[in-house]
Amino acid sequence: MKNIIKLNANNLSFLPKEVMVPKYNRSKIKTGIVHIGVGNFFRAHVAFYTDQLLNQGVTDWGICGIGLLEKDSKMNQALKMQDCYYSLILMEPEGTPKPRIIGSIIEYLFAPEDPEAALEKMADPEVKIVTLTITEGGYNYDSVTDQFNISEPLIQWDLQNAHYPKTVFGYLTQALKRRMDRGIPGLTILSCDNIQHNGDICKKMLITFINEAEPGLEDWVKIHVTFPNCMVDRITPITTTSDINKLKSRFGIADTWPVVCEPFIQWVIEDNFSNGRPEWDRTGVQFVDEVEPYERMKIRLLNTGHSLLGLSGSLLGYNTIDETVRDSVLVKLLRKFMDEEVTPVLGTIEGIDLEKYKESLIQRFANSNIKDHLTRICAESSAKIPKFLLPTIQEQLERSGQVKIGAFIVASWCRYLELADTPGYNFEIQDVMKAELLQAVKASVDEDPLSFLKIKAVFGHLVHSKRFVHTYIEMINNLRNQRVNEFIRELII
Repeated sequence: MKNIIKLNANNLSFLPKEVMVPKYNRSKIKTGIVHIGVGNFFRAHVAFYTDQLLNQGVTDWGICGIGLLEKDSKMNQALKMQDCYYSLILMEPEGTPKPRIIGSIIEYLFAPEDPEAALEKMADPEVKIVTLTITEGGYNYDSVTDQFNISEPLIQWDLQNAHYPKTVFGYLTQALKRRMDRGIPGLTILSCDNIQHNGDICKKMLITFINEAEPGLEDWVKIHVTFPNCMVDRITPITTTSDINKLKSRFGIADTWPVVCEPFIQWVIEDNFSNGRPEWDRTGVQFVDEVEPYERMKIRLLNTGHSLLGLSGSLLGYNTIDETVRDSVLVKLLRKFMDEEVTPVLGTIEGIDLEKYKESLIQRFANSNIKDHLTRICAESSAKIPKFLLPTIQEQLERSGQVKIGAFIVASWCRYLELADTPGYNFEIQDVMKAELLQAVKASVDEDPLSFLKIKAVFGHLVHSKRFVHTYIEMINNLRNQRVNEFIRELII
């Protein structure tokens, strides 16, 4: 039986020799980055890259994590217990897991307990970058109107309670106002969420809020704050009790919230920083003039591929992504979608061999040591489908291209929702639009077969495309009336 060592600053020297620990003295590290929305992906990605940089002797780019939501109290407790250290476990497709200790998060603030501390941290002159992982839905963006949803209740709260904000927009606005009022230089706001043009959308949403909350701030922000677009990539599933127990039994490390991830990692960023930046390129990050081709490729192939496998795989009774790609029929469906519906609208991407990239995605999905649960993949599909899938469908419709599998993905989502809470399925629906989605799905069975497509906030004007509607109706009827695996076999012929 291994001696169990609690992960914290005092115990780093007692950890097994095969576990890499930070080489740097954190007392000498300054906080140059604030990150809002500390979760597994951020800890496997941005914090990992930054940890590598700090290991090279850099001292001015430590990270302060900030949790804005009440649910972030769990992360607050986990990190505080461990002096903000945590284990990152690289899961190779074969072989022993490789844990390393990450120390780049040098402090954490739980904003609901002390909003003033969070505001002051973002206004600190030493802080030059605010990074965000607030999920696709966190930008309060209406994809139909292409506008900020100013009527959202928490947004209205922030407009009335400037010093006690609850949303990222309220916090950023007041922190930037303090910087302006105090003559402190601006900063860079770097969205790391899976949204095409994430920096552009972040800027548009924040400026809209600022116009309502602090109109005199807009001109200063446009001059002193930049919003680079970026593309992020690393498959990072939810931490399970099994992950925690395996870390303890194999390596003797007691970590309340380790992170498991695949070996692959990529980050492509527009080199547009207003007040300096880390030399992340020393750790493998690509700085480019134009990110859009890379993010379009990743979102439409990887993220939409995840949705295809997650939704159809759930209907087939699978639980994790690696299980779905052990089904040769599903793999053929995925590859047919990539080749015939996505690739024709991607264009040329400098330095990328698309055929090799698509093959690498399937290999990554097949990593049996990454138990990426389909529940996570299917969660918040109302935010994912409009951004990941619909642009491909719309562009294919415009060029009279193929949309059959795109329609199948939409129909699979409808069927997934339809089967929720029914015997033998019991899918867990995690979506901010859950009530509206389930109501529309029920109506699509009982009243109007197009009621699901008529959810304008998700599908926009797609219901007005006769060709897509015809294909979608064919797909949903087949999913309801025959075995899913038999229908998929017909699709790939």
